[in-house]
Amino acid sequence: MDTEGRPVDDVLAELDAARGKDPDPHGAHLFGLTYPTGDRELERLTHAVHDRLLYSNALNPFRFPEQSRLAEEVVREVSGLVGLPSGGGGSTTSGGTESILMAVLVARQRARARGVARPVVVAPASAHPAYAKAAHFLDLDYRQAPLDPRSLTADLDALRGLVDERTALVVASAFSYPHGVLDDVAAVAAIAAESGAGCHVDACVGGMVLPFLPDPVRPWDFSVPGVTSMSVDLHKYGFVPKGCSVVLHRDGDWAGHQWFVYDQWPAGLYGSPAVAGAKSAAPVIAAWAVLQHLGRAGFEQMVASMLDTGGRIRAGFETCDGVVVNGAPVGTILSWRSERPDVSLYAVADLMEAKGWWLNRLTGTNGGEPGLHVMVSPAHAGVLDQLIPDFVDCYEEVVRTGASSDDAGRYA
Repeated sequence: MDTEGRPVDDVLAELDAARGKDPDPHGAHLFGLTYPTGDRELERLTHAVHDRLLYSNALNPFRFPEQSRLAEEVVREVSGLVGLPSGGGGSTTSGGTESILMAVLVARQRARARGVARPVVVAPASAHPAYAKAAHFLDLDYRQAPLDPRSLTADLDALRGLVDERTALVVASAFSYPHGVLDDVAAVAAIAAESGAGCHVDACVGGMVLPFLPDPVRPWDFSVPGVTSMSVDLHKYGFVPKGCSVVLHRDGDWAGHQWFVYDQWPAGLYGSPAVAGAKSAAPVIAAWAVLQHLGRAGFEQMVASMLDTGGRIRAGFETCDGVVVNGAPVGTILSWRSERPDVSLYAVADLMEAKGWWLNRLTGTNGGEPGLHVMVSPAHAGVLDQLIPDFVDCYEEVVRTGASSDDAGRYA
């Protein structure tokens, strides 16, 4: 820190120089972490909301009742999309990890109430690391079930073998991050119910895609008996800036376990439904604004566009000999493996990065094989004529040269 400080323009110039060295989140050359729409009106809206609420604090709903009302509308809108019964409840959070942490906390508290000293979370190997993280933070055991080698969904027999009287929560993905496939939620929820455990549906990725698909998929939401909680991220395919997610519970009693309330200090009653105390209202109110602006028709159009883009990417990549899609993806995530032992898709990704494309990499750990992974966003429709030829060229160069890669797969 300089003693005298620096002029604003100097600070911004240094920031711009640093930002210019990283991928452009609006450039549609990333395939994870950011979700560019290419919709200037939508981005104008989210910028305007953040400008209006930049210094807001969503900690106290009594001081800012209108902000609280709009946040509750976001929860209701998402609840309606996923069929939450009228007696259910939930809240907004800063993201999928916090939503998952809250769902695991509630399941732990309910397991303890029925006498389980050290509860267990059971999840398929494709479940997001946030479940292992939540178990670590909250002092639960974590059991990981293998995937079915063909479908890459949860292996139901293996999952059943890990569930017992200590199980607090069983996880299903709708759809999974690594492969974009939809677990058999009804079967997973039934397994959970047999032991009195909760079933959490991780719809952090799919929750704002699956309700808008033109063709139905197998049941995955609160219409499935035994589904007790769900997480849905709005800062992914809700198209708002970080961080905004929603965690929902079928029963109001479950939602009540999420709250921390305390008054044993000099400053009065303190209550919070999640980890954060002070927090910006801007991401949640931006979610409210986008839901109002797009409406169901807007989301249906966005999803239809992404499905078309994903289909074209898949067809283009699979013109390369030996490039094969994993499983049966249902939405906006696609992944591929190489069935040619002489072709490393990591090496293809290295060459793509040299051209300014950042494809994600799968290690294949505990399910599937090493390969490539993309999360499709609306803006990717505008770069297909460059993306697909570049991929084919890079693939052919790897075939020609036998190039390898010393890089490792990593979370996008």
